[in-house]
Amino acid sequence: MRLKPPPSLPPLRWTPLLRRLPVLSIRQPYAWLVVNGIKTLENRSWRTHYRGPVLIHASASLANLTVTECEKYGARGGVLMPENYAVGGVIGYVEIVDCVRHHPSIWKHRGTWGWVLAHARPLKFRPCKGAVSFFYPRWQSVGRNRKSRRIGIRPGVASPRSERNDSRQ
Repeated sequence: MRLKPPPSLPPLRWTPLLRRLPVLSIRQPYAWLVVNGIKTLENRSWRTHYRGPVLIHASASLANLTVTECEKYGARGGVLMPENYAVGGVIGYVEIVDCVRHHPSIWKHRGTWGWVLAHARPLKFRPCKGAVSFFYPRWQSVGRNRKSRRIGIRPGVASPRSERNDSRQ
């Protein structure tokens, strides 16, 4: 299979309305796949009745950020994955349009709730501390010297540790 370059969706501009949206933390590289519209389903152990827009936070956890994992999910999504990922802040916007037990998506795992996602767009990185479930962050100031924390892909295998309510695609 021939992999395509990643999509080049123009990032949304930050507005006061976006700052008031709930935030959902997802580990990289899954967060990158979600905000670029490649991964349209998020697996969770819990159901949500919420429908609407959310911001996507790239977790600071590096457990799934290995060369092997990135290649595997890039191949599944049919795209070339980037070499660096922003972590520890909000990286995009998406809408939750449904929550289902069964779905034909290649991203759906048995025994989980599938949160169906649509209208994904990247945002300029905005640092904030993550949390479990939906959360409303205390926004850190964004000054000229504030840069996104970018982490390169690590060689090796991800840690077998898993945390409740974290995405394990």
